[in-house]
Amino acid sequence: MTAIQRFFGDVFSFPSWGRGVWAVWLRNFLYFRHTVVISVFWVVFEPLLYLLAIGYGVGYFVGEIDGVPYSHFFFPALMATSGMFVSFFEGSYGGFTKLARQKTYNTILLSPIDASEIILGEILWAASKGFFSVLAVALVGMTQGLITTWLIFPTLLVLGMLCWVSSAFGLLMASYAKNYDWFVYAQSGFIIPMSLFSGTYFPLNHLPEAIHQAAYALPLTHAVMAARSLLQGDVGSTLFLNVGVLFALGFLLANWATSRMERRIYY
Repeated sequence: MTAIQRFFGDVFSFPSWGRGVWAVWLRNFLYFRHTVVISVFWVVFEPLLYLLAIGYGVGYFVGEIDGVPYSHFFFPALMATSGMFVSFFEGSYGGFTKLARQKTYNTILLSPIDASEIILGEILWAASKGFFSVLAVALVGMTQGLITTWLIFPTLLVLGMLCWVSSAFGLLMASYAKNYDWFVYAQSGFIIPMSLFSGTYFPLNHLPEAIHQAAYALPLTHAVMAARSLLQGDVGSTLFLNVGVLFALGFLLANWATSRMERRIYY
């Protein structure tokens, strides 16, 4: 089998979604309860620092962007980047630790749960942890008057899709990793640049044309565009394109990560 054939076989595979997926999710949640205090500093406190420093600090000097106060312009992107970072790191570092260090997946295989259910459960858990961060930031935004519309509910659904994409990408990177240093490639080469050039801190049309066009290939760009348009009450046809891109990426990356991790677990 050639590399191209294997790639298409991976991304268009259909892993089984059984009760084992929820069992793996629950196992992670029960462990999370014992580390919730530490996790709060990561999934909640850090985004709040960004809100204070960028949303209000930089926003004081910027004023408005396209007639929107900078704090309102930045806040949807803050929710999106928070969910992306938490989901990616949980999927990548957390997944690799359970795979190569703790041998958690090998232990779970002693039960009736198969490898594909383990990986789907891990993707679901990492996405859930990222979504917890999104919810926490959203609650703070409500207290600060940054969220004033019922459209926050579809916004949360869109950001949940981004968390799924990010967690699947993290597990995919874990399937290739040989050690923890390997994640520097994905983190510094993709995740951090994406957080800077996806319309998070400034409009995309202020970027050079080549970067402007390339930004539309990034999942965070579509999540930020969708969240920002929803919270500003601007529901147009572009929103459906944004959601479609996130759905397609989530489907393909989850399939790819599951197939890759299955081979890594068994072999």
